[in-house]
Amino acid sequence: MASITSPAQDIATPFKIDISDERIEHLQKKLALTTLPDELEDAGRDYGVPLADVQRLLARWKTGYDWRKYEKQLNDELPQFQKDIDVAEFGTLKIHFVHKKSEVANAIPLLFVHGWPGSFLEVRKILPLLTQEVPGQPSFHVVTFSLPGYGFSDAPKKKGFAISQFAEVGHKLMLSLGYEEYVAQGGDWGSRISSRIASLYGGKHCKAWHTNFPLPVDSSLVRTHPTLLSHPRLYLSSLFTKYTPAEKAGLERTAWFFREGHAYSQEHSTQPQTIGYSLADSPVGLLAWIYEKLVNWTDEYPWEDDEVLTWISIYWFSTAGPAASVRIYYEFHHEKESDRPKPSTIPHGASFFPKELHNLPRIWTRTPYRKFEVEHDSGGHFAAHEKPDVLVDDLRKMFGKGGSAEGVVRGKSGYRT
Repeated sequence: MASITSPAQDIATPFKIDISDERIEHLQKKLALTTLPDELEDAGRDYGVPLADVQRLLARWKTGYDWRKYEKQLNDELPQFQKDIDVAEFGTLKIHFVHKKSEVANAIPLLFVHGWPGSFLEVRKILPLLTQEVPGQPSFHVVTFSLPGYGFSDAPKKKGFAISQFAEVGHKLMLSLGYEEYVAQGGDWGSRISSRIASLYGGKHCKAWHTNFPLPVDSSLVRTHPTLLSHPRLYLSSLFTKYTPAEKAGLERTAWFFREGHAYSQEHSTQPQTIGYSLADSPVGLLAWIYEKLVNWTDEYPWEDDEVLTWISIYWFSTAGPAASVRIYYEFHHEKESDRPKPSTIPHGASFFPKELHNLPRIWTRTPYRKFEVEHDSGGHFAAHEKPDVLVDDLRKMFGKGGSAEGVVRGKSGYRT
């Protein structure tokens, strides 16, 4: 990546992705030395990513994929910047972000927060939709940042950089851009980070939040059903609540995920450094580790090979390297309960997609402050990438005229870059 002058604390520096020729050549050498495992004749997808898929993607990566083409596309489409953000007890991190203003003066500032194995790329499809002027519909000034340790943001150097610190970075970034009031949206870790932003900065600054990854306030409910002893009120309510077909299917999907697809999270949460050696040293190991999730976590989304390779290349070429991205799991699961603030009391909304990984009965995740809820009949974990039109429509309904969060942000103009 091209070096740039370190910006002053209050100045955002325009940024272009510019991976050096040396790094691209190094990747090619790594790919040329790849050793692939064998495979059972009748394995299918039961044992993981099929060998034929990796062979095809590897061949494309070596001889047909043009990183420079997609690097230019990203630079042309996404207005990118870097800015120094001070994080309490962790020093200053250079944060990479995308910032595009709507031409509508009183548009709503929205912070979009990605997760793992995503990146700032997830904003790509929704960015032009959110910022365009649509008669009778709200428009948005959109900011998304590469989480520390992802993409072209610095990674923290000390233990303990957990959800509150990620939230602090997003919040301070919005304030530094002049957005004293804003709303947040996120899926995967972006859901937890948006929720934490709402808890820590809700009311005065963050006015509402939305997620496509609705989680219960009590995280134990992700894996276990409520019981009379563990959650008496919820248990009694469940006795008189008939689950819908979508909720029943969601419980089956959630059970499948914890039975067949959750081991990666256990590794990330307990020994992230160990898997980090493989992710940092083997581009094909990184490819297989993430490609598995791209396919298994989506709703028959038609992934194109170059699309996958661009997604993986962002991790390979990231500032801190791909190992840094998985440490968020460890930090979250080792957070002290006392470090977690009380749930927020600002309005929030939820969109349910059937192939989401934690797809729980709605009553398990509702709070008195959920003001918007909608069910969809298709879509998976990466809503912004799989169903951009649908997700944007949900946000317009929530924040638009007659919506449950209409007017939460006071009309302003003059936001600065």
